Amino acid sequence: MIEYIIAGLTNVLNPFTLFLMVAGVLVGILMGSIPGMTATMTVAVLLSFTFTMDPGNGMMLLLGIYGGAVYSGSIPAILIRTPGTPSAAATIFDGYPLSQKGEAGRAIRISTVASFIGGVISVIGLMFFSPLIADAALQFRSPEFFALALFGLTIIASVSGDSLPKGMISGLLGMLVATVGIDPLTGFQRFTFGVPELLTGVQFIAVMIGLFGIAEGMKAYSSGIDDEGKKVDQDIDGILPSLSDLKAIGPVSTASGIAGVLIGSIPGAGGDIAAFITYNEATRWIKDAVPSFGEGNVRGIAAAESGNNASTGGALIPTLTLGIPGDSVSAILIGALMVHDVQPGPALYQEETTLLYTIFVGFLLIYVLILVFGLLGAHYWVRLINIRESLLWPAILVLCVIGAVALRGNLFDAWVMLGAGALGYVLRLRGYPLAPMVLGLILAPIAETNLRRSLSLSGGSFDIFYTSPIALVIILLSVATIAVPAVRSLSSRSSA
Repeated sequence: MIEYIIAGLTNVLNPFTLFLMVAGVLVGILMGSIPGMTATMTVAVLLSFTFTMDPGNGMMLLLGIYGGAVYSGSIPAILIRTPGTPSAAATIFDGYPLSQKGEAGRAIRISTVASFIGGVISVIGLMFFSPLIADAALQFRSPEFFALALFGLTIIASVSGDSLPKGMISGLLGMLVATVGIDPLTGFQRFTFGVPELLTGVQFIAVMIGLFGIAEGMKAYSSGIDDEGKKVDQDIDGILPSLSDLKAIGPVSTASGIAGVLIGSIPGAGGDIAAFITYNEATRWIKDAVPSFGEGNVRGIAAAESGNNASTGGALIPTLTLGIPGDSVSAILIGALMVHDVQPGPALYQEETTLLYTIFVGFLLIYVLILVFGLLGAHYWVRLINIRESLLWPAILVLCVIGAVALRGNLFDAWVMLGAGALGYVLRLRGYPLAPMVLGLILAPIAETNLRRSLSLSGGSFDIFYTSPIALVIILLSVATIAVPAVRSLSSRSSA
């Protein structure tokens, strides 16, 4: 193995390869920080540039874009409460409150270090444990995917704020919106109202941009634009996080990184599910957090960012070992390899070992570049908050529209975004949390499709869920996640 690692290191230290990695990371950071410009879209657009390169150089460019975009989605989440990518939605909970306290630079530095830790853990898992993890991920069928989605939906209780009923209503509203379109099993139209654009469903990213970006803009304008009175002085001193912050985020970043690799290795799970699950587990296991989660706790940022960045390497595990894409970006990466007559799968480990270790070593170095550029760039990103609101918000709203339309080149998605923005604004006025709605949008299609498919396979019997050990364990964890806080609440009331 050592000789292959050395060969991979020799390849990535080639000046042209290094240039491609740096370019990929910078492009990924830039595009990922624009709401709606996802990693998938950016990798797909730039895929054609790799056709004339050798496979190693092409993968370095695309992986640089992939890692950079997943990382930088946290930047607008922290600064303007609008995630750049879906996987950064959980970072809003504690990142934006820190920004409101004048500590946006601290939040971005924490996000950068946690992303680096998660990314490094994912590469280690990819390099040393990929065959084992891939075999375990292959055990996931419809019952297991339903159980995983159900477990994800239990997070609604953790992100509902002070009112669980309002959180549940918000989550159910998101699940309702997710049912719009063609029924995945029967082909019937649901809630399309004769609108052809709704046949493919409501575009999730457009809704998310509206809920956070447009709604935040509407809130800013409704309360009055004040270029001076609302400005929060930001502390932008220093490049590295403080020693106390590093001690605080180290354990949670490591644990979330390991969990993110495991979740990311499940085909179709993705970084957004990984981020929400790791954030939720941090809130459950870390007691007496000061400040509380949701009020600017650095460990909340670390859990979400380490989890979603670890999912990148996790998604490559089934991609490289089995030829099965772990997420939408890895599906594009499979196409990039096949253009060069390289077939991902078990044979890759025997026939293209040098290329494989070039990918391993290169992806590790890409996260080092992300760490360097993220820490050095934190000063410049934070200064965006000091731009006059009368100039900043129009620019943000224009970027939101561009991001929504660019998804499919469809103007209808901009109207969806505006409608979601109006809904998000009303919900915020009434004290309804928006995070449960996002969870419902993400997880409801996965839960519904796999529940119905499982029942179809079992002839309508629910035995299929408890005869699967993996599904049974996850379902029991879901029940415990809901039951334990409820029992504690009842006990505290009775003792009072």
